[in-house]
Amino acid sequence: MNLKQTAVLTALLLCLGTTTAQAAGHWRRNTARQAVKELGSNLKKALKQAMKEGGPAKAIAVCNEKALLIADKISLERGWRVGRTSLKYRNPANAPDAWERSVLLQFAKRRAIGENPAGMEFSEVVKKNGRLAFRYMKAIPTAPICLKCHGSHIAPAIEKEIRKLYPDDLATGFKLNDIRGAFTITEPISTP
Repeated sequence: MNLKQTAVLTALLLCLGTTTAQAAGHWRRNTARQAVKELGSNLKKALKQAMKEGGPAKAIAVCNEKALLIADKISLERGWRVGRTSLKYRNPANAPDAWERSVLLQFAKRRAIGENPAGMEFSEVVKKNGRLAFRYMKAIPTAPICLKCHGSHIAPAIEKEIRKLYPDDLATGFKLNDIRGAFTITEPISTP
């Protein structure tokens, strides 16, 4: 094989590798979006039912008792870590790790220049604990219903319930369309 043929073959192999990596990235991102949609939908359904049955106080109990269970169920089904996080978290179990914190700060900068949080997402492959992992986050915008428990003006009875369940709560003071937090996914990547 001459030098020209070697160069052409190398270029083709590099393109094929790039295309394969890009396809894997798109597949992972789309699969992560589906998991986020499932988590968001299941959580929203449970919260709406609780609001219907007992108002915001009942919804707080759902967040306290069921939100992590819903995320854990999806995590087990998919073999990933699926959850929620925030810079201003309510449940310490949802505190961001260093990577999540960095992405949340990027989201905050993007929001500060006017980007709509509903479309914000970020993903990349990182090395975590010596292993490759696909990381994905999608911003959670503050909706009108969120303000009952996460806004600046919370009814005293609701605030009392929050303080009872979450004495170190940081998750208040949000305004409509603020970034409330983000869905977060970590998928371990098997390497040969």
